Amino acid sequence: MVPVIAFPRNESPSDEGPDLALRWSGRVSLTRRILAVNIIALLLLAGGFFYLDSYRSRIVDNRVAQASREARLIAEALAAADTGREALLLRLARDTGARIRLLGPAGVTMDSRALGLRNFLLQDPDREGLDQRIARFLDGMIDTVVAAARPPLYRDRSDPAQWPDVRAARRGIVAATVWRAPDRTPVITAAARLPDGMIALTAINARDITRTVRTERLRLSLVLLMVTIVSVLLSLFLARTIVRPLRRLARAAVRVRLGRAREVVVPRLPSRRDELGMLARALSDMSLALRARIDATEAFAADVTHEMKNPLASLRSAVDGLGRVSDPALQAQLLAIVQDDVHRLDRLITDISEASRLDAQLSRAKFEPVDIGAMVAGLLDQRAQRGIGRDIRFDFDRPADVPLVAMGEGARLERVFENLLDNAHSFSPDNGLVTIAATVRNGDLVVMVEDEGPGVPEEAREAIFRRFQSIRPHSEEFGRHSGLGLAIARTIVEGHGGVITVESREDDRTGARFTVCLPAGTER
Repeated sequence: MVPVIAFPRNESPSDEGPDLALRWSGRVSLTRRILAVNIIALLLLAGGFFYLDSYRSRIVDNRVAQASREARLIAEALAAADTGREALLLRLARDTGARIRLLGPAGVTMDSRALGLRNFLLQDPDREGLDQRIARFLDGMIDTVVAAARPPLYRDRSDPAQWPDVRAARRGIVAATVWRAPDRTPVITAAARLPDGMIALTAINARDITRTVRTERLRLSLVLLMVTIVSVLLSLFLARTIVRPLRRLARAAVRVRLGRAREVVVPRLPSRRDELGMLARALSDMSLALRARIDATEAFAADVTHEMKNPLASLRSAVDGLGRVSDPALQAQLLAIVQDDVHRLDRLITDISEASRLDAQLSRAKFEPVDIGAMVAGLLDQRAQRGIGRDIRFDFDRPADVPLVAMGEGARLERVFENLLDNAHSFSPDNGLVTIAATVRNGDLVVMVEDEGPGVPEEAREAIFRRFQSIRPHSEEFGRHSGLGLAIARTIVEGHGGVITVESREDDRTGARFTVCLPAGTER
């Protein structure tokens, strides 16, 4: 059976889970998080001290086993010697480095120390140097951290029965015990029974175990210190190369958010070729695009205000005049002006609305194959059915065996060529000829619209594509065009990945030639 997890309304596991998982790290700076991750790795390396404790335990266990074997061998050797036990005991004590005592029922009968061999001496910690005191302090601290077992303190005993090894040996068991000297070095005692009932007791101060462990700890500490320094330096370097650029980008983004986009220069970090450099350049390009969009919006708003003031002023003047004029002829003339201004405002508002929504609509549009040849032919047929004024002729020249297909939105592209045909019709003289030519050139679909009008001055060829910029014929009635047609056409063409330009006709003939280049049959 699959368990069902219920979540509160307006919540989901995908929204809450990452927030809970990263809640702690989201409150910590990136520099500290980098340091924390590297320190955690160092703590894993510091776990080597636990290994050294187990390493010391194995050495001690081996020495305990060795002490037990030596005690048994010493007991066997002393039992086999009928004479000269003192010399044999001294020799065995000298070879093993241990203090050897032979115990009888009444007490100690033979002692290597009493015989003059002082090879078992415990150090007084109060007389040691500062380095040994520091080493002993570190031993105690590390033993506390790793929870190492602490042997009992070694004290010499006058009564043989007080030694646990002796009590075990009297039962026929070879036993050994680990003790702790005052200077924290291990002392190992062992006892074995002789056939005649006497007990051979050995004691050795295994300082070499402490020296070995301290040496390994020192080496590990030096390695850990060096790795810590390198890790911290690398962490700071990594934080410097990551955090500082991110902070600069964040400060710039905050200034953009606060409305100071015109004043902000987002760093591009040109020397960086990594992801941060890509992010910096993307944010810089985004801020420049945002600044251009804000400037365009402000300019568009100013142009709209300016363009709407003229018909509104004319409309206000005509309405004010209607209240003061009683002549029917003048009233009819003023009403005609009011109607004309209302139509002009309606046309202007419609074009403004379309121009303001065009970029967003193009970004969401789904492009499909569009037959541009059939589209232009259809537009010309519609004009012929409506009737073409001033006896202007249209000639469409297109190849018969080459498909004129482009990827785009048919309604928008139709608006482009409708605007160009209207523009050519407006500027053509009576009985003029408008030529439309379409072909495929270097993978691009090229459509040219030529008229026999006065042409476009070279200094105005870029301005006519701006919003509310219009150079109309003198014979045309004022206010019939909003000045947005070519601007809308350029926006649509560029939204389809194409280019629209204007130039003069060839062979010194008067007129203008508008050229539209679109990717031929290529999906976005």
